[in-house]
Amino acid sequence: MAKALPQPTLNMRAGVDARLEAIDKLEALVNEVVKEKARHRSNVFLKRSIRTWRKGDVVRSGQWALKATEADPDNSKAFHVLAMALERMGHLHKALVTYERAFELDPRDPELLINLGLTAWNLKLTDGAAKMFQLYIASCPDSPLGYNNLGSVQSDMGEVDVAIETLRAALYRMPEEAMLWNSLATVLAENSRAQESVIFYEEAARLAPGFARAYHNLGYAYLHLSQMDKALIAYDRALELVIDPAERIETRHSRSICLIGLGQVEEGFREYEIRNNERFRCYFHHMINAPKWQGEDVRGKKLLLVGEQGLGDEIMFSNILPDAYEAVGETGKLQICVDPRMIPLYQRSFPRAEVGGYDDRTLIDDNGNKALRLVPFLKDNLPDYWAPMGTALQYYRKSLDAFPHKPFLFPDDKRVAAFKEKLAALPGKKVGICWRSMLMTGKRAKYFSPIDAWGDLLKTPGITFVNLQYGDSAPDIARAEGKFGVKIHSMEGLDLKDDIDGTAALCRALDLVVSAPTAAAHTAASVGAEVWYLSVGLGWPQLGTAEYPWYANTRVYWPEKFGDWDAIMPRFASDLAAFAAS
Repeated sequence: MAKALPQPTLNMRAGVDARLEAIDKLEALVNEVVKEKARHRSNVFLKRSIRTWRKGDVVRSGQWALKATEADPDNSKAFHVLAMALERMGHLHKALVTYERAFELDPRDPELLINLGLTAWNLKLTDGAAKMFQLYIASCPDSPLGYNNLGSVQSDMGEVDVAIETLRAALYRMPEEAMLWNSLATVLAENSRAQESVIFYEEAARLAPGFARAYHNLGYAYLHLSQMDKALIAYDRALELVIDPAERIETRHSRSICLIGLGQVEEGFREYEIRNNERFRCYFHHMINAPKWQGEDVRGKKLLLVGEQGLGDEIMFSNILPDAYEAVGETGKLQICVDPRMIPLYQRSFPRAEVGGYDDRTLIDDNGNKALRLVPFLKDNLPDYWAPMGTALQYYRKSLDAFPHKPFLFPDDKRVAAFKEKLAALPGKKVGICWRSMLMTGKRAKYFSPIDAWGDLLKTPGITFVNLQYGDSAPDIARAEGKFGVKIHSMEGLDLKDDIDGTAALCRALDLVVSAPTAAAHTAASVGAEVWYLSVGLGWPQLGTAEYPWYANTRVYWPEKFGDWDAIMPRFASDLAAFAAS
């Protein structure tokens, strides 16, 4: 007879539960073994990544780090190294996301705070960067890294006094830390205190003789002080010491500018090609399906030269276009790509050339932001060779004697005559003025004098001043007219910002143009107008002279002390008075 099974008791239930708990423990133990094996395999890849990094092969290091993350998705160190490699390769958005993953896995790693902050800073996320550096300081109060980076980003945000105090307080605690001296010097130099900055840079170099960046920055300070010979010595020393590839590119670029500024143009223009390195911070990706021109004979060929950088440099580098125009010959074709606003002026100046405009875009993808320059007018007519305009300098301007001192752009004669007729109704000499760039960010503002400093000039007898200041100049003009009791005339109907051809015609009709180094000054000089530049210091485009050799008739005024407008204005005003009386 079948027996009924006993009803389960509490102990029996407990026995079942205990067996399940044992299974859970065994499963957890197996998982731990699996995880340990995964971590071990991941760390093997990670060690290879680090060894490869030390050899300077960042790309291969990143590949090994990626394998490490795939072997163990919880290995924060692997994600950290992978993020470092991605950042070094320029993939900033990917690097930021990877740093954040590493931080999620190990929020106690303070080095991640530093690297997260630096990447955010490179992506212009300054508030987030400052927060990361503050968290790092709270975690590591005795490390100079947090104070160094926080002070630097505060300066970048325009909080100069706060930045100086952050770095000064850190120096009281850590007076032997060279990086803090260097960063404090940089804040001073970026805010028109270059003379003071030299002392701090020199102290950084004394404390750390192998600190390449201190010498680089010292060169930057000497450039601001118009001491280019000393700047070149500093840059040469920096190149002897620099290890980081990106920093080497920056130093070579700065050194090339210094060489050009010293008038050593053959070497300078050759070295200036470093700006076309894809790792250079201001690199443009030109979307042109043609080989890069490297000085080959282009007679009978199609040669495309593309404007670069700002409008002023684009006009200045156009100094070589007559040479290229002649080089391609009657059977060849010079193709010129410029800011679309300048097409009429350039087409008139080079009637056999094909002139079109570029279209600048920013590509935002997983690899970060890329500056693209498209040349849509060449869609069905590709060149045989192409190059940025500045690249041609090394072939056509090997010495100062090679600069022809002639106009190379030609405005519309009818518009010149029309402006002359209007100007004839005004008394005295007609002088165009432009006192600043349109783009006046915090760092750029120090290169331009405020309109308030132009009082002595504006009160010169026998002069009628004509406005060449593009952008929103009305507030400055109203203030100057009210303060100095003068009238600054504007040409009705002329758009100084977008009608470059009209501006060129006006400049040619004037007796003189006085200006800061702006696009307006370069436009005037390119068409043969007499131009007096008012510069914050000795500028590299002067090529070691007291003029702009790129143009027909220029002179440059600059103070011995960077930005000392009060010191240079009396001489400028005196010469202008003599011009008015001549």
